[in-house]
Order: sequence, then C-alpha cells, then structure tokens
Amino acid sequence: MKLNFLTAHELKNLLDSGRNTPTDILNDVKIRYEETESKVRAFARTPFFDQVKIRQDADGPLAQIPVAIKDNICSKGDLTECSSRILKGFRAPYDATVVEKLKNSGAIIFGKTNMDEFAFGSSCETSCFYPTRNPWDLDCVPGGSSGGSAAAVAADEVIMSLGSDTGGSIRQPASLCGVVGLKPTYGRVSRYGLIAFASSLDQIGPFTKDIRDNALLLKVIAGYDERDSTSVPMPVPDYLKILGKDVKGMRVALPKEYFVEGMDLEVRASLEEAKARLESLGAIFKEVSLPHTEYAVAVYYIIATAEASSNLARFDGVQYGFRAQSGNDNDSKGLISMYKESRGQGFGAEAKRRIILGTYVLSSGYYDAYYSRALKVRTLVKQDFDKVFSDFDVILTPTSPTPAFKIGEKMDDPLSMYLSDIYTISVNLAGLPAISLPCGFTKKGLPLGMQIIGKPFGEEDIYRLAFQYEQNTPWHKEKPKL
Repeated sequence: MKLNFLTAHELKNLLDSGRNTPTDILNDVKIRYEETESKVRAFARTPFFDQVKIRQDADGPLAQIPVAIKDNICSKGDLTECSSRILKGFRAPYDATVVEKLKNSGAIIFGKTNMDEFAFGSSCETSCFYPTRNPWDLDCVPGGSSGGSAAAVAADEVIMSLGSDTGGSIRQPASLCGVVGLKPTYGRVSRYGLIAFASSLDQIGPFTKDIRDNALLLKVIAGYDERDSTSVPMPVPDYLKILGKDVKGMRVALPKEYFVEGMDLEVRASLEEAKARLESLGAIFKEVSLPHTEYAVAVYYIIATAEASSNLARFDGVQYGFRAQSGNDNDSKGLISMYKESRGQGFGAEAKRRIILGTYVLSSGYYDAYYSRALKVRTLVKQDFDKVFSDFDVILTPTSPTPAFKIGEKMDDPLSMYLSDIYTISVNLAGLPAISLPCGFTKKGLPLGMQIIGKPFGEEDIYRLAFQYEQNTPWHKEKPKL
C-alpha cells in the first residue's frame, strides 16, 4: 500500500523502524495529489511544492507528517484568502498559533484547502475558486465549510488536516466524507490567526483518518495562548492514554429532539446499529430531552450573521485584498463608490446574504427584538446541556440528517442548506466539544457519521467512547475508489 493511505501513527512507526524515509512519505503524498486533485479539487490552490521540504532536524509527535490547513488559517508568507475574491492576493504576515504548534511538532505544512467563502456554507460550493467534490461520489458535495480539509483526508491526498467549525463546519463534512472530525471545546484551541466568521462560535479542530490520529493532532494544537483572549488556561491531557479504556458503565444520552421525522431512514438505521454495538460493549443509554433544540437554528443564524457582519466590515478594499478600480479615490463620492464596488464585486452571494442579515438584526429597532433575544435563548440551550450532563457522560446523535447531496441541489434553497447543520449548531452555541466519526454507509455507498457530544473540556470521554466503537467496527478502514 502507498504510504499516503496510512495514518500518522502508522507512518511514525515505519519511520522509527527505519523501513521508510520522510522522502518516501512526501513522494507518495505528492503522487496521490497529482493523480486525484483534478477530480476532487480539495485544495484552494496548488500546494507549496517549492516550500514543501523534508525537515531533517524535525523531532516531534508529527515529525515529517504532511498536514493541510484550511484557507482561513494564517501561515506566514502564504496566500490566505478564505476562498474569497475580496482577499485575493493576501499573504499572511504571521503564523497562526496552530501553525506554529504544527511546525514545532515537526509537521510538514502541505497547502491550503478549499472552503466555502469565509466559512459561509455547508457544501463547499460558495468558494470563489470552484466547488470541492466528495471523493466517494464526485457528483456530490463534501459538506462544508471545511469541505476541502475533509475531502483531502478522505481522498488520501494528505495524512491529516485542520478545519474550523462555527456551526458544524468540521463535523458535517467529516460525516459526509467518512473521516473523523472534532470540534474542541470553545477556548481549548487558540483562534489567534484564524480569520473570523463568528468570534463567539469559531473553533479550529482536526480532521484525521482514525481516532488515534485525531487525539494525537488535538494534543499538538491544544493549549492556552495569551494572544487569544478567549483561550482557557487549562492543562492539556494526554488524550492517547484514554484510548484503551473500556466503556463499561459510561452513561450515554439520546436526545429525543434529534430523532424526529425528516431524518434520512439510513441515517436512523446506522445510529440504531451504533447504539446496539456500544450497548454490547457496556455503555448505558437513556432517552433525554433538550427542549430548546427547536430554536437553535434560528438563534444561530441571528448570532452568527450579526458577528459576521461586524467581522467582515474590515474588508473594504482599502487595507488589503481586492479593490475595485473606479472613481476618484480622493473624492468623497469616489471613495464611497470604491467601498461599494469593492464589497459588491469582492463578496459572493452567500457572504452578502449573511452580511445583510447580520446588519439587519443589529440595526436600531431590531437589536432587542432579534439579537438580544437570541442571546437569551442561547443561554437556555446551554442550560439544557448542563442539565443532561449532570447525569450523563456524553450525548449520542446523528451528525447530519442526510448523507451527501448532489452538487447544486440546495444552492437555490438557502433555508434547506442551513438545515444541513441542524444537529451540530447547538454544540457551538453551548461551546461544547463534539466529534463525528464514520458509522456506516448508504446502499449507494455514501458515508454516514455519528456525533458524540461531551461536557466542556470533556474530549477524553468523547475519545474513549469513539475509539472503542471504531475498534469494533470496520467503517474507518474503507477507502473511496477514485
């Protein structure tokens, strides 16, 4: 088997034994990229092949492992454009904290992955470059907004990758692409160097081929960062040590609001099979209620668009990125025209929609009716989770209500697209950790994923349950036939 198909921990064993060299790994990754990228389009642009070099002195947990990063995470001197025309040509002047940590761990940064523009989307179709395709079915979407990061790992173009998750943007594409994706607790991983969508919701997290790699990558990128005011000064556990522990006696909640009409029948069946498998391993299940779940989508799209309209106000054609050439910039009318045309031409349709929605809910007369009320309901959503976690270790839910859908199927129906994240949004509102891992396939061969939600900073419990399920099922070993 080519080395690009292996996990990071398998590659590390080969390197330590001397059976293979770092050059062997990098060559196989490059060959795979050249063979499949024209089909999948997982990357926002050709990886930095001229910069991708073996680090002979690298000595760390990810030494010589190629890792891709999402196009909204800064890496010094490299194009970082959020897959948006308005940031065309922008080269980051510094490394994000997670990139610093990857480099310190010995990892090789292998290019920027494609994404929905500014992380606005659930299908990776709003990118200014091109849509990314699902490696399992090239006519289907990979999910979003971190669709490129998920597809690159699923297609074995890279060993692992980083994405960002604002309302499910790691977990939903992980589910649709059949890989493992974790959204850590808010504050567990530094957001310094992440170009913001919604600052109170965004969180960087890992995409990997299995749970062990996921735990390894999280340990590398997690930790307190004084440059991020939302970073929490808590010690980072050695997540790898929890993986061998059995799940006997673990209390798992099943929220009845997540198992309702409208869920794809194959998704429901896969969850029932997963529940039965975990029960056979000793986990204890009980149905619970999260009563404010029905309001989560509405609350999310008020808060997220409000924060997005504020964060994206800085992209005006003046300081960096794209500028429309019109009018006299020294004339007040010409300056206003330049602002309008730069933003009008630079932002795509979905970005404009969210900026307008966010500006509306923050405007005079509507702030109290929408934004202020949404913040109060957000608190109620968090309290629902707090109540459940007083009696349970983790919560088990579907990740996505459906398997991957066809490219173009929902682009003209924004509401239907927004509902793709219905099972993941509440986690971001409450700041909780959650993982998506493979739990089966449809009759047509599309991956299905399940979500495990943990207590704040309860990633260890998530990994414990997820690892035992993974070790007793074959799903993570399947590969798309590209």
